[in-house]
Amino acid sequence: MVLEIVIALAVLCSLFPAVLFVVNLRRFAAPRFGNSNYVRVAVLIPARDEELGIKACVENVLASREVDLEVWVLDDDSADRTGDIVLEMAAVDRRVRLVMSTHLPRGWTGKQHACWELAKATTAPLLLFLDADVRLDEWALARCVAGQRSLNVSLLSGFPRLIAVGFMEQMLLPLIHFVLLGFLPLGRMRKGTDPAYAAGCGQLMLVEREAYFASGGHAAIRETRHDGLRLPRLFREHGYRTDIVDLTNLASARMYEKPSAVWLGLAKSATEGMAAPRRIVPYTLLLGLGQVAPAILVLLTLVLTVSLITHRGAIGTTVNITDPFISALLVFASLFALMASYLPRLLAVPRFKQPLRSAWLHPLGVTMLLAVQWYALARQVIGRPVGWRARRYSAETGSEAL
Repeated sequence: MVLEIVIALAVLCSLFPAVLFVVNLRRFAAPRFGNSNYVRVAVLIPARDEELGIKACVENVLASREVDLEVWVLDDDSADRTGDIVLEMAAVDRRVRLVMSTHLPRGWTGKQHACWELAKATTAPLLLFLDADVRLDEWALARCVAGQRSLNVSLLSGFPRLIAVGFMEQMLLPLIHFVLLGFLPLGRMRKGTDPAYAAGCGQLMLVEREAYFASGGHAAIRETRHDGLRLPRLFREHGYRTDIVDLTNLASARMYEKPSAVWLGLAKSATEGMAAPRRIVPYTLLLGLGQVAPAILVLLTLVLTVSLITHRGAIGTTVNITDPFISALLVFASLFALMASYLPRLLAVPRFKQPLRSAWLHPLGVTMLLAVQWYALARQVIGRPVGWRARRYSAETGSEAL
């Protein structure tokens, strides 16, 4: 009886995200070409120790077409040549401006303070917050502006193609699309401004200046490490509409280059999302039963069936299967759950240009993702600060200490 219940739950927990993923896949589209009217856009790039990539990031932005743009880079107390490189570029192109960081106020995280200072430095009607590891296509900015207008939203966030090279990157980063499209009903998100359906990517967010300051902007979420979620939620709390778009073919990003960076990078903001105390158990059960258990159940039911056929009896103390029909039904149900769990990942491979190995090892990837969540929560509970880019985050408030 226990096995039958577990298999039934596995079917339900795997089928729900699979169906929603397929439905969302048609709704999650790239912004279309449209008339951007050469509106002025300020591209705001917070940068801390980005000397290896800041030049490429800014150069790609400057190559944008059909947009009147200005680029503001805030050197957030870098220990390398980030600021010097931006100054050299500013001497050649007047559209580039450098802002030096000020003292980080108590209660702020570094990125939120940098974004707030950048937003105050410009008067452009549209603000694009861009991470320094993102590389834009020449049409990406114009299409985001056109998309923001056609969708009539105050905040438009885009998900770039995530370049995953190492094993940890390939196992964990593609799951961002799986969790996003497998558990967020985009249809409901677009029907109103309910904060419960807020979603976004902190790597790229295009906002209307007026709505940004009216809602409080990054100053209102100064303690967060998860602006990709918190800024859209803030906009929705103030009655502004938000949306997300697929930028797989318009932007790319290499988020992390070392296994430890992947782990810590995902863990640093986990407790504001899936690893929040009230969410982690439901998510663990949902993902564990729907994405990890099916592979185990297929092996178990096959062994039980073979045992039954060869008249050796079923193995185990909690399982007693003597009817071949029931045994075959359990094998079929387990296989169905397994196929449902794999369907979103296999569809995502060509759509989001993800590594095939990541899809085939999906149960392992989900197990690793859950391990990151529990690790992040455990660190919060014991009060040990999470380190990131030479700053320590307070487990209680999320603020940073230098």
